[in-house]
Amino acid sequence: MAKRTYASDCPYNCMVELTLDVIGGKWKGVLLFHLLGGRKRFNELRRLLPDVTQRMLTLQLRELEEDGLINRTVYAQVPPKVEYSLTKFGETLQPLLLLMKDWGQEYADKVMEFKTAARKPIPNHEHTALEVEKAG
Repeated sequence: MAKRTYASDCPYNCMVELTLDVIGGKWKGVLLFHLLGGRKRFNELRRLLPDVTQRMLTLQLRELEEDGLINRTVYAQVPPKVEYSLTKFGETLQPLLLLMKDWGQEYADKVMEFKTAARKPIPNHEHTALEVEKAG
C-alpha cells in the first residue's frame, strides 16, 4: 500500500474519502467489526471470514495495524500465538461499524422486499411486476 500523508499535506478533498481509504476494502470493515467483540486469534478471524485468503487476511491486518486501529500481540510460546484487538483509537469506530451493520440489514430487507414484490403477479395479468417494469 502506498504511503499516505495526513494533516496539512492531506491529499483528500473529503474526509469520507480518507476514512474509506483507511477502513475501506472488502475485509477491513468486517475485521474491525469482529474485533469489536474482543481479542481474536488469526485462525479465529480466518473462520469468521472463510472467503478471505490467508495472504489477504495478513495484508489487511498489517494495514490496520500500521494505521493504528488494531494491536497485534505475539506470545513467545510454541506453537506461536498471535492475537489481534482494537486499539483505543480503533474502538472509536464502534458507532460507525454498528451503523454500517444496521444499514446493511435494512438494505438487505429492502432488497428482499423488492425482489419478493417483483415476483408477485399483477392482479388480472399474467406478468409479474418486474416483467411489466422491464417492458415499460
